Amino acid sequence: MIRAVVFDVGECLVDETREYSAWADWLGVARHTFHAVFGAVIAQGRDYREVFQEFRPGFDLNEERERRAASGQPETFGEEDLYEDVRPALTRLRADGVWLGIAGNQTIRAGTILQELFADEVDLIGTSDDWGASKPDPAFFHRVAEVVPFSKDEILYVGDRIDNDIRPAAAAGMCTALVHRGPWATTQWRSAEAERLPTFRVESLGELSGLIKTFNDSTD
Repeated sequence: MIRAVVFDVGECLVDETREYSAWADWLGVARHTFHAVFGAVIAQGRDYREVFQEFRPGFDLNEERERRAASGQPETFGEEDLYEDVRPALTRLRADGVWLGIAGNQTIRAGTILQELFADEVDLIGTSDDWGASKPDPAFFHRVAEVVPFSKDEILYVGDRIDNDIRPAAAAGMCTALVHRGPWATTQWRSAEAERLPTFRVESLGELSGLIKTFNDSTD
């Protein structure tokens, strides 16, 4: 049975459009150009951080994050950046008695924002910076398994990427849900792995409650 659901952050809970536009502005690049190159890098299966190298070779993302913060333009997101299905889905899953968590590749600053947004709605908020392990490293998912009070096969990990989310979570023994939004899911959605590997494929987080109930009923 699925007793716990753990969500990725970027393009699962949070629409990152505003933040990537802010990076384009910081680089002094037209937003449509930045987004086009971003899409090309993702379609080629490259790391998204390589996008910055296309515009500024030698770009150090961590260093630039600090510079942005020092200039009063830190990376940020808020209630207005959440996908519209997030709050209703969490409320419904909580009403179902499901244990809820959020865990993704995020900075300590992002972890603080997540606490402000979700502390009253979830049981766990974990970030790669806090844990010292980033997806798709198996150590990240081992950490998830350690902090969730259920067995690995009772955890559903929800994300938008096959490479960073679904594949490593499944390898760790978890159930998985691929949500169809953002650049990665859009690019990967029709791949053989995306059709075969996830336990669930969803267009909206609102589908999870019903799918989990059906799944659990089938295992009784």
